[in-house]
Amino acid sequence: RSYSSPETEGQLLNSFVQYFGDSLGRKVKRMPLIEETVLPGDSLLTLPVVIIGNGPSGICLSYLLSGYRPYLSPEAIHPNPILHTKLEEARHLSIVDQDLEYLSEGLEGRSSNPVAVLFDTLLHPNADFGYNYPPVLHWKLEQHHYIPHIVLGKGPPGGAWHSMEGSMLTISFGDWMELPGLTFKEWAASKRRNIKSDRVMPEEIACYYKHYVKVMGLQKNFRDNVYITSVSRLYRGEDDEDRTQVNENISTQHLEMEDGQKSLIKRNWEVRGYQQTTDGSHVPFCLFAENVALATGTFDSPGRLQVEGEDFPFVLHSMSDFGAALSKGKLRGKADPVLIVGAGLTAADAVLCAYNNNIPVIHVFRRRVTDTSLIFKQLPKKLYPEYHKVYHMMCTQSHTADSNLHSAYTSFPEHNVLSFKPEMKCVLQSASGLKKVLKFSVALVLIGSHPNLFFLKDQGHSIGHHSNQPITCKGNPIEIDPYTYECTREANLFALGPLVGDNFVRFLKGGALGIARCLAIRQKKKHELIESGDGGGDGVP
Repeated sequence: RSYSSPETEGQLLNSFVQYFGDSLGRKVKRMPLIEETVLPGDSLLTLPVVIIGNGPSGICLSYLLSGYRPYLSPEAIHPNPILHTKLEEARHLSIVDQDLEYLSEGLEGRSSNPVAVLFDTLLHPNADFGYNYPPVLHWKLEQHHYIPHIVLGKGPPGGAWHSMEGSMLTISFGDWMELPGLTFKEWAASKRRNIKSDRVMPEEIACYYKHYVKVMGLQKNFRDNVYITSVSRLYRGEDDEDRTQVNENISTQHLEMEDGQKSLIKRNWEVRGYQQTTDGSHVPFCLFAENVALATGTFDSPGRLQVEGEDFPFVLHSMSDFGAALSKGKLRGKADPVLIVGAGLTAADAVLCAYNNNIPVIHVFRRRVTDTSLIFKQLPKKLYPEYHKVYHMMCTQSHTADSNLHSAYTSFPEHNVLSFKPEMKCVLQSASGLKKVLKFSVALVLIGSHPNLFFLKDQGHSIGHHSNQPITCKGNPIEIDPYTYECTREANLFALGPLVGDNFVRFLKGGALGIARCLAIRQKKKHELIESGDGGGDGVP
């Protein structure tokens, strides 16, 4: 790893400090570098919020923390009469300042998080019933509600959308991918982009998110090309006047004071990482935060079969790798088919991509074609004809014991991959235990992806619904308070988006609402304590 000069380090860190020092109206010393051993005192900068991840989850949270507030529009009538009555009761208040549990009571939707369902029905009333009602909210910028924060992301604002295969249409409508305050159609019209259908390509969505940050004036809060290496708790003694801090990873025997009587209390978060510059060098930094919001999504680590031979170079795990192989002509003229493993939409995209390039396909998946949990069963045929084309082939062009492979596509339902062999062969096993060896040109394993929370203690295994297990979007999301999105097992740590089970952009916006309300309430209480002379403490008021 190449590190940049101390001057460059100072420039990066001072860019943090200059902005937040100006925002907070006070002079702040330069933050300590990652190599320094001096621990921070009160004179060093502690941010109220650090957001990790700059995809739609992080962008939407930044929007609300920047002081944008949603109000019931004067002319709006929500189609749900009970909800509309509740909204009318506090029309003068923004939704952020209202009781979210009361508003979301009794609502049903395609998210298990009640605030996500609430915010979605305010922005897209009755969308799941096929209606295209306008939002019942309008937005105001109230700068006195601004909470200083910083959004850290690996690439430009938009997150994983910038790395998705650009030739495929999104599963959601363009309108469902938009963020508050700027409709997707308005953006497309301003850019003179011809949107031919309600579904759009990921490239369009990525450009929209990047433009959204700029047009909403949020870019001052964003830092790109930033990689997080650790997020840990800091502790201090209850009576420790000099605020000496101890990192949570130090063993407990070092946490005990000499007299054995002093107890340690949790203080703030320490966020360490580096920013990658254009020349490839790394600029390390260290930030301190009262609150950390996890908005990393789930595209970090592709799912793996955990079978022999999966690490061979001809076994791929992403659509981008498959696209690169196609563009370089590596599959041109190959007689052997492409082996695609998985029964989700990404696997269907790969089938379509190969099919449209006249490359024969072997499609292997574990479920029955009649399984009601298959995603194809949930998609209307008129809106998603290409996916139903794949599903039709899965059902009608399957391999049987007495048949050969079909010329263009052959499915192997209820089959598992046992191993990959160096001679580009794959061993499959059917539900009955019958084994079959197939030759292929390249294998593509597309069985979902998981978040990579390596920067948290124990990789975040302790904060899921099932303790000591990896965090996954479906099976083991992070356990949160349903109305504040604060982790139930870790105070001042928040999570939203796919990390808490909300895969669709429609629903992740509810997480931003819940967090913004929680932090606004706490900031207000903190100000009241300071004004009464009882508060102060660590961090930024």
